[in-house]
Amino acid sequence: MTIVGWLQISLLFLFVAIAIKPLGVYMAQVFEGERNLATKLGGPFERGFYRLAGINPDKEQGWLSYTLAMLAFSLAGFVSLYAILRLQAYLPLNPQGFPAVPADLAFNTAVSFVTNTNWQNYAGEAVISHFSQMAGLTVHNFLSAATGMALAMAVTRALARSKVSTLGNFWVDMTRATLYVLLPIAFIIALGFVAMGLPQTLDASATATTLEGAQQVISLGPVASQEAIKQLGTNGGGFFNANAAHPFENPTAWSNYLNIFSMLSLSAAIVYTFGRMVGNRRQGWALITAMAVLLIAGVAVTYWAEAAGNPILTSLGVDAAQGNMEGKEVRFGQAMTALYAAVTTGLSDGGVNGMHGSFTGLGGLVPMFLIQLGEVLPGGVGSGLYGMLVFALLSVFVAGLMVGRTPEFLGKKIEGREMKFAMLAVLILPLVILGFTAISVMLPFAVASIGTAGPHGLSEILYAYTSAAGNNGSAFGGLSGNTLWYNSTLGIAMLLGRFAYVIPVMAIAGSLAAKVKTPASAGTFPTDGPLFVGLLIGIILILGGLQFFPALALGPIVEHFAMLAGQTF
Repeated sequence: MTIVGWLQISLLFLFVAIAIKPLGVYMAQVFEGERNLATKLGGPFERGFYRLAGINPDKEQGWLSYTLAMLAFSLAGFVSLYAILRLQAYLPLNPQGFPAVPADLAFNTAVSFVTNTNWQNYAGEAVISHFSQMAGLTVHNFLSAATGMALAMAVTRALARSKVSTLGNFWVDMTRATLYVLLPIAFIIALGFVAMGLPQTLDASATATTLEGAQQVISLGPVASQEAIKQLGTNGGGFFNANAAHPFENPTAWSNYLNIFSMLSLSAAIVYTFGRMVGNRRQGWALITAMAVLLIAGVAVTYWAEAAGNPILTSLGVDAAQGNMEGKEVRFGQAMTALYAAVTTGLSDGGVNGMHGSFTGLGGLVPMFLIQLGEVLPGGVGSGLYGMLVFALLSVFVAGLMVGRTPEFLGKKIEGREMKFAMLAVLILPLVILGFTAISVMLPFAVASIGTAGPHGLSEILYAYTSAAGNNGSAFGGLSGNTLWYNSTLGIAMLLGRFAYVIPVMAIAGSLAAKVKTPASAGTFPTDGPLFVGLLIGIILILGGLQFFPALALGPIVEHFAMLAGQTF
């Protein structure tokens, strides 16, 4: 580790911290219907959308109606994207002449982008046409992110309001998230990416002559526009197979910085939006603090592990002072690769600028563990917020048990009904991740897809289902996932990780909205101070540790100690 590396990391977090409040205030204005310059300019378009769709923006929905609208919209999105992928051979803007995407891969990809996972069992430049990239994948980068933001706003209103039966209007929230937040900011970021050298063209490729005199065909396409919303919406799906390690997606240290800032800023800012909308900004900062502590710890451990190097490579003559550079781009180095890895998995982004499977045992454990904690550091834009609120409810319930008082959060009493739904939500991830992993390691045809034997092979399978169920999308890289088994089961894991989680969360929101909001009293446990932050961090770690530690002990932890002993598998 170096001082320069830590300065790079610290400055990035400083830039994000500076952006949190202005972005958070702006999103609060958007979702509360306050007028500003953006809503004045976009108001006619917004009202036009409602008229065309037959939506009454003044009619609010209860939690069940809101959830059903979200499910219906997601189903329609899946069907349309699946159709685009299956029919791309007959659709325009296919200069490469790509054939239809196979049925199982099209299912996996459509589910992946609708659930904001962006898991990729394909090489984009070799399989997906420009039309499918733009009208299919990029559109759903916007819509899946907007859906997560809308759900977060519904949960926020449940805690902000008192004794009501409605949580807002899904169609209004999604439209405003897209029109006023994602589109204008993504447009600005895309311009920045173009200025930094990312291609933005409808040409299929360019031909270049290498130093050896050979002809090389280099794939091109509308990269900058997809890259912008990929990061801003915490999607992570790359235009190219190498994702953000590809020089056309991430050519310089400056573009790498903008990548990380883009994926982190909006997800963190929406937590401030929550604090402002519930009338307790300190509560928003408390949640941000808990997220930041765990995320920075993840960055520190990953950076330390990669900078310390691999004893096995050192024994082969590699300079130990260089650390572990396997699977990393020289233009980024260990500090920016470690930061990217921790941020992309603390979020639900899934983009990568290095090969996680080439990290050291501990370096690879951290990204996997950050996803297993529930994608709440700060998680996907919107989805991370409502995921963290589930942990907050569990924390106040534990605090209430310890002090013998009825647990409360922001003036709402937390009772058995909310706890049952909260536990149902948090048990989804271990059930899906560990269940599918256990089945896969017992099936010869599933094991045949791993790239490495021993504990690293287990980690490849465990990481895949962790990433899918956590709606992350990153991978260890050694697993050959484009098979009928993995396309199908990873797709199911993505669906359960998104919708089986959010349905009980929305049921909690409906229950809380109907409760009377009471003012804090002398006996109320404060949830906006350091004691609550510490308890919240503890609850998150205990749940993650108890559920996943046995599996991690057989995978990356064993690999770490084997590496220290100089043993390979």
